[in-house]
Amino acid sequence: MHALANPARFLRLARPATGWLLAIGLALATAGVIGGLAIAPPDYLQGETVRIMYVHVPAAWLGMAGWAGIAAAAVSQLVWRHPLAAVAGRAVAPCGATFTAACLMTGSIWGRPTWGTWWEWDGRLTSMLVLFFLYLGYIALAAAENERSGEGRITAIFGLVGAINLPIIHYSVLWWRTLHQGQSIGISGSTIDNSILWPLSLTFVGFTCLFAAAVLMRMRAELARAKVEARLRRAAAE
Repeated sequence: MHALANPARFLRLARPATGWLLAIGLALATAGVIGGLAIAPPDYLQGETVRIMYVHVPAAWLGMAGWAGIAAAAVSQLVWRHPLAAVAGRAVAPCGATFTAACLMTGSIWGRPTWGTWWEWDGRLTSMLVLFFLYLGYIALAAAENERSGEGRITAIFGLVGAINLPIIHYSVLWWRTLHQGQSIGISGSTIDNSILWPLSLTFVGFTCLFAAAVLMRMRAELARAKVEARLRRAAAE
């Protein structure tokens, strides 16, 4: 991590990585979506609605993983004062918010025919909604601190405190009586048949690569903007 502390060194690695991640992500996500919609059979209980999981599950994973990335960036900023940590946190937040919103929307679409309602104040759904609001708060706080040319320490602390919600999301189906189904995929295996499961692995990896590519693009854009602003300030001082 410290090897990437130099922005120039980071950019040398980020430029080719962005292209590769984008290409791989598009290929795998497209193959997974096509396989899930057109090739995989319907579920014997849920029928065609099971196809929503090919977007819903990766979106839920990336919504949570995004905040975990924000928390890791916060630790790097507060403990090791990594110069790119605040930039990484600001880059991750809109991407994580987007996938969290996608998770909530697809979950609502799935819930209507399955539960008979678009929304239920279920433990898992409610904690994911809280995560979405945390993202919005983080984005607003980061923008305010950045506008005042602050170090972003308050934003980093907010990112760490918000991470408390992650285990709540994960264990919500165990801690409370909930409509949301329990964990179907774990380290020991999966309760989903392989004929339905294989497209999910493609969309899972594909959307993760797209998420990483978007974060790198946002980091590169912010570093480029900071470089231009520094040049303008030097030119104005001459």
